[in-house]
Amino acid sequence: MGACLALCSLASCASCLCGSAPCLLCGCCPSSNNSTVTRLVFSFFLLLGTLVSVIMILPGMEMELRKIPGFCKGGASVFGIDNQVNCDVIVGFKSVYRMCFAMTCFFFLFFAIMIGVRSSKDPRAAIQNGFWFFKFLILVGITVGAFFIPDGTFHTVWFYFGAVGSFIFILIQLILLIDFAYSWNKIWVENAENSDNKCWFAGLLTFTFLYYALAIAAVVLFYVYYTQPDDCTEHKVFISLNLIFCIIVSIVSILPKIQRTQPYSGLLQASLISLYTMYVTWSAMTNNPNRKCNPSLLSLVSNVSTTPSSIDGTLETVQWWDAQGIVGLIIFLFCTLYASIRSSSHTQVNKLMQTEEGGGTVGESVVGEDGVRRAVDNEEDGVTYNYSFFHFHLCLASLYIMMTLTNWYQPDTATQAMLSSMPAVWVKMTSSWLGLGLYLWTLVAPVIFPERDFS
Repeated sequence: MGACLALCSLASCASCLCGSAPCLLCGCCPSSNNSTVTRLVFSFFLLLGTLVSVIMILPGMEMELRKIPGFCKGGASVFGIDNQVNCDVIVGFKSVYRMCFAMTCFFFLFFAIMIGVRSSKDPRAAIQNGFWFFKFLILVGITVGAFFIPDGTFHTVWFYFGAVGSFIFILIQLILLIDFAYSWNKIWVENAENSDNKCWFAGLLTFTFLYYALAIAAVVLFYVYYTQPDDCTEHKVFISLNLIFCIIVSIVSILPKIQRTQPYSGLLQASLISLYTMYVTWSAMTNNPNRKCNPSLLSLVSNVSTTPSSIDGTLETVQWWDAQGIVGLIIFLFCTLYASIRSSSHTQVNKLMQTEEGGGTVGESVVGEDGVRRAVDNEEDGVTYNYSFFHFHLCLASLYIMMTLTNWYQPDTATQAMLSSMPAVWVKMTSSWLGLGLYLWTLVAPVIFPERDFS
């Protein structure tokens, strides 16, 4: 679907910018639903802002901007007009904070507007599914305004907004992974049972073994490189607790009572959740300001010690291309795309995600009078997803991108530097524990409340 949107001709789509989401298909993607296209376009806005943030944080970007005559403060004036652009603001972590602030405000605006929309017959649904050109202008306008925000305490305050939002988004990512694992396991098991082809079971076993192997390997590497015999007590506790919790949820997932109430529950979901938990644990440990417990990946691979940029060894430079940042971006891209196209049948996940159940129908694409094939409005009887919650999810995703691209470093107003901080460590670890608790809830809820329908 994303490829279809990208391949559409810009010229033919230009006339559709003020129209609805079906028009954006431009005949490239037949048999598509209006709700899916809308989510993909909003997700494209998020990814576009992410790309801009990545470009602004690339090394050498500031030096290239300073080469433009009269562009940055302190440079030569152009046609006698003094320039007013500060390269320090539009490059580096400041630009990431401002770009993500703009995206957060943009999606929060639509979150507030779309509260209570139940079907496409609501007049606000037309705003949700159309007027893309004006939406883009609104996003650009908010972004431009964000770069005029005075430094002051903006970065320090917005860091805490980012930490809280990212904490919630990590939980949402885990819920999406749970939903994906349930759907994956259900489809492959049904294919194996209906076709008598044992290759489907072999595939499930292979991926389950792979995920557990990677999780166990991660635990071993954590103990070797992120702990010391006489130090790093926090890391030892984090690794041990999450290892124990992952073993518990794995055992619970295959208990006979759980299997009777949820026949499609199994070790595939538990293995994927365990691997994700280990990633969050690793990401948390890389934010520990104690360099003895947090060696850089470069030093681990090449045995070259890195020199801190301050006397106390806490000042950091922003490098989103660290391994944990790259992995975080990959998971973010997957979850964003999955959230745009998902249509889950898992009741508990739908309730956790505030997804509308039973709404909408899948229809055939329609051909307009101009002969262009367009998507069908599948939400006349009820929306297939909660408009407001979808924008809230993208709002949190914007904050998560901000924290990921800045490595969760905390801005220091006095030194204008970025510092590793323990609050980031505790935010990530707490989110991993709550995430495991949510997964455990999806397993035991049908057993604890047998009178409720969790089918």
